[in-house]
Amino acid sequence: MARSLPEDPLIRRLVVEARRAQVSRRTVLGGAGLGAAALTLAACSTGGDSKPTPAADDSANDPTLTWANWSLYLDEDDDGNHPTLERFMDETGITVDYRVDVDDNNSYYAKVKDQLKLGQDIGADLVCLTDWMVSRWIRLGYTQTFTEANIPNKANLEPNLLNVDFDPGRTQSLPWQGGFAGICWNKEKVPGGLRSVSDLWDPSLKGRVGVLSEMRDTIGLIMLEQGVDISGDFTDDQFGAAIDVFREQVESGQVRYIKGNSYIDDLAKEDTLAAIVWSGDVTTLNYENGDRWEFAIPDAGGTLWNDNFMIPVGSPRKTNAEKLINFYYDPEIAAEVAAWVNYITPVVGAKEAAEAIDPELVDNQLIFPNEETLSKVKVFRTLSAAQEQSYGAEFQSVLIGA
Repeated sequence: MARSLPEDPLIRRLVVEARRAQVSRRTVLGGAGLGAAALTLAACSTGGDSKPTPAADDSANDPTLTWANWSLYLDEDDDGNHPTLERFMDETGITVDYRVDVDDNNSYYAKVKDQLKLGQDIGADLVCLTDWMVSRWIRLGYTQTFTEANIPNKANLEPNLLNVDFDPGRTQSLPWQGGFAGICWNKEKVPGGLRSVSDLWDPSLKGRVGVLSEMRDTIGLIMLEQGVDISGDFTDDQFGAAIDVFREQVESGQVRYIKGNSYIDDLAKEDTLAAIVWSGDVTTLNYENGDRWEFAIPDAGGTLWNDNFMIPVGSPRKTNAEKLINFYYDPEIAAEVAAWVNYITPVVGAKEAAEAIDPELVDNQLIFPNEETLSKVKVFRTLSAAQEQSYGAEFQSVLIGA
């Protein structure tokens, strides 16, 4: 893979300083060498400024909406259209520009954060990002508070998703889809299959392994294999031990690609034969490219996450965005999306609606996981601002070969 400096200038500066100083892992995590003040500045630099003012809502005069999302994340027909989105536009008269703009959380944030800080329109009225990044946006004042009356179908959400530590009461974020990070392999080229993250390090797969550029998924899976509870109060040393394994596999050439959502292209081209991946993507890949891959939660466990709707602070089409969110919380619509994307729907009643589409869907553990499946996965705990910066810098240092 091509190794370049991370796009985030804050992380870039930390990594460059770390490389210059030739510091050790524990030096980076502890702040020595870089200077404790540097890491303190990194952790707090984005939180000291006043928060931007939300844009005035002009939805009544502008029946349009731009939605930024990840690839393979909305129902699609053979002509490349999105049936549920077409229905929304027909029913509301709102024209939606659906853009597959998100490859991973950090790269998307790097593109829009300067505009967010100034309260400007980022060119998207609705964005779907992962819990930890949503937490950052809310903390910095980069999201708008929902008008509850515009989202009555919020009442259809799973109760356990209605109150999260980064957004109590769900006033500024709402779940889109959930999923697992696990492992997958090419069934023809790896006929014996895989059971663990360690299986990815088999010499026969050297140079044909991919992992995710999402730190919490790649490092989270490695930590789980090392017996660490990633949802608990793990230590810097435990995080560092997983980084050591990651660094070793990257520097040895065992891992060829470290990517966001674009990893699916490497699987399709068979440049990658085994990888750390997101659950629903494999089903869609098999549907579009032949039944060539298998997904599994590793024996030691996988990660569980949610991607969430947010309305950026500079969007002047807030009500339009809220109408779209409300539309997708209709159980029949949610079931139609889930049947295509194969991710965990947050909508109560979608399971019964899915049974009418295809009775086999209700047993699909990627969409409607039971307690046994959920017992195999963990949510990577929320990090402090300082940990987010220091852990992120160390992860990025591996990506660029520090």
